[in-house]
Amino acid sequence: MAAREPSRYLARALPRTSVPSIRPQGFLSRRNVSDEAPARRLSDHLTELESASSLSTTVPESAAASFDPLARAAARKNQLPRGRYQFRSPKYNRGPLHPHQPPPPSHPSSRLFVPGPFSAPRAEQTFDSTVSPDIMTLCYVHTPPGFKPPPKSARLREWDDSSPYHKNRVLRGPRGGDVLRLLRKPIKFNNIPEIERITIHSYVKNAAAERNSSWLHVAGIAVQAISNVRVETFKSKSNVAPWGIAAGRDSVAVKAELYGENMHHFFGKLVDVVLPRIKDWEGVKGSSGDSSGNITFGLIPENVALFPELEINYDMYPPKMIPGCHITLHTTAKTDKDARLLLSAMGIPFYGKIVN
Repeated sequence: MAAREPSRYLARALPRTSVPSIRPQGFLSRRNVSDEAPARRLSDHLTELESASSLSTTVPESAAASFDPLARAAARKNQLPRGRYQFRSPKYNRGPLHPHQPPPPSHPSSRLFVPGPFSAPRAEQTFDSTVSPDIMTLCYVHTPPGFKPPPKSARLREWDDSSPYHKNRVLRGPRGGDVLRLLRKPIKFNNIPEIERITIHSYVKNAAAERNSSWLHVAGIAVQAISNVRVETFKSKSNVAPWGIAAGRDSVAVKAELYGENMHHFFGKLVDVVLPRIKDWEGVKGSSGDSSGNITFGLIPENVALFPELEINYDMYPPKMIPGCHITLHTTAKTDKDARLLLSAMGIPFYGKIVN
């Protein structure tokens, strides 16, 4: 067997002079491309470019059909990769999705893919560059190296055994009441308060009082125009006899939830355009807040009409049907004090007695 098989060392054993050489004899330190390829003239290249021009040639029908996305999708046998239809939430388009709503595509090969945004809104740039470092500086609490906080006392107290009835009883509650106020954690770089979302709510009582749905349509269109978000309608949860509203029967309110880029654009319009133009406006009441960092204030219909989207098309909206609204600024702050500090730095003034 070994004698019949050609040896793999046979080629090495042969003298190199018996193998014809295609390279020129002599020492060469560099191998040029011109040694292998024949010389070509410039006119040959120009001829090839002219013959391959798209203006003079026609695309066959079979090749044209391959560019049709619907035809390619119908002819596809295997499912597309997960990255083409899985939703990866962009930075400026966060928001809750309906459980049965298909997520928007995030892959550039999809026809529904929308690139961008390519620049941050002005309100967000102001927060990142100025407000956030200022809040970090104002609320900074220094703890030197080696600092140990004092030990916390027990929250529940024991009975003093001065009476036989104290035996086997549960521990007593803390002094000062059963409910303790939530203590704010020190603000650090990772928990600086910021605006999380904005809610615009408008209650249209005339939609049920006059039995005319045009009031609700105009309110929904107006709120949708100033927020750039599709609104939701809600029915009344309680009976209001003077207005003729029955619970669960009449749609009397619209609401819009703003996140990400839409939220920052709306906040910028509110602070820079609308609020400065309100005559004799003192600001937001200091008692506004829910003790959890959310601030709410209202705008009358005359103030809502100051938004640029409504002012430029004022003739399209009946003046008496332009609604008022309540605007709730949801922040990541844990107390109203921190929320007011954030909103004051962003351009919203407060007046009156401050209630935390």
